[in-house]
Amino acid sequence: MRFKDKHNDGEVPVLGILGLGEGRSLISAALESSKLALKTICDISEDACRQRCVEFGFDHYTTDYQQMLNDEDIDIIAIYTPDHLHAQHVTMALQHGKHVVCTKPFIDDLKDAKALLELQQQTGKKVFVGQSSRFFEPAKKQREDFEAGEIGELITIESHYNADHRWFLEKKWALEERFKWLYGGLSHPVDFIRWYLPNVEEVMGYGMISANGKKAGLKNEDTMHFIFKATDGRIARVSGVYTSPIQPASRESGMSTVLRGTEGASQADYHELRYAITSRDGTEKIVTWGDSTLKYYFRFEGQSHHAGEYQNYLEYFADSIQKGFTAYPDMLEGIGTVALLQAMDESLKTGQPVKVAELLNRYGLDSINHKL
Repeated sequence: MRFKDKHNDGEVPVLGILGLGEGRSLISAALESSKLALKTICDISEDACRQRCVEFGFDHYTTDYQQMLNDEDIDIIAIYTPDHLHAQHVTMALQHGKHVVCTKPFIDDLKDAKALLELQQQTGKKVFVGQSSRFFEPAKKQREDFEAGEIGELITIESHYNADHRWFLEKKWALEERFKWLYGGLSHPVDFIRWYLPNVEEVMGYGMISANGKKAGLKNEDTMHFIFKATDGRIARVSGVYTSPIQPASRESGMSTVLRGTEGASQADYHELRYAITSRDGTEKIVTWGDSTLKYYFRFEGQSHHAGEYQNYLEYFADSIQKGFTAYPDMLEGIGTVALLQAMDESLKTGQPVKVAELLNRYGLDSINHKL
């Protein structure tokens, strides 16, 4: 049994989704797309499976990951489980001959990286990391202008992700030792830093648990600021604050990326669907997108899920399978971002700068340092 494109007679890649919390957006993305077909959804909770089936009018679920892996129809496994399970679930998917989409961060510990790289090379299957923010309209426009040379040579990049997520403090899992805003939140702006400045060699940062976090029993930092230095001497800055109020959207964007170049500057504001670029003579051009685009990206209540980005990157990955090109971020780039996050985590603990190369060497990854 094979699945046909919704609009023609060609075959399309077949998808199975593991993890139906964040995976909710991917269900919407897959069902709306003509470039792939969703066959099965899977979660350890049968209630979650039934809820998603009712929500989307879908009728094929399982609570057994192995059953989905054994399905020869399925070409791609999409992994949206908790961070600490990614390495195990990616490994199983590759061992069963599946291509993989894995939500960010790719893994939560570099100790698993070498074995995963070797397994992917053995299987020849594609692995794509769902750094969704790259596939949002302002970020796509900013990248397009950057690659066209609109701001000249990049001097520095600044990015942040600040959000009033005090409601997370009411969730039991958010108060566990393994939950870290560093990986769950800052991975977005850190990915932007690496996208434009890939050769980061050293990181330095400070963090703290806010008064709100302490009161709730949070175990890890919810307020963080970092500086990065690249091998060519350029520097960048990233910040994340997660349990305090923020300014209204008319004044402050929850997530922004600012590029400063030799000929101009640009700013992409995430939730506001706003992009601005300033030329060398000081002329500013502002681009915004209307309600129809907003509804494409944010399909559910508020802006808690952003299925449009997921559809953009899922279709890009499907194209890479059918046309034979590499979809980025791939596994190697995903590991590079994890290395940077882990170096940041170490800097928080030690209060000292951390060399990324030294961290990679500890995990037997020195041979790939120049590729990251």
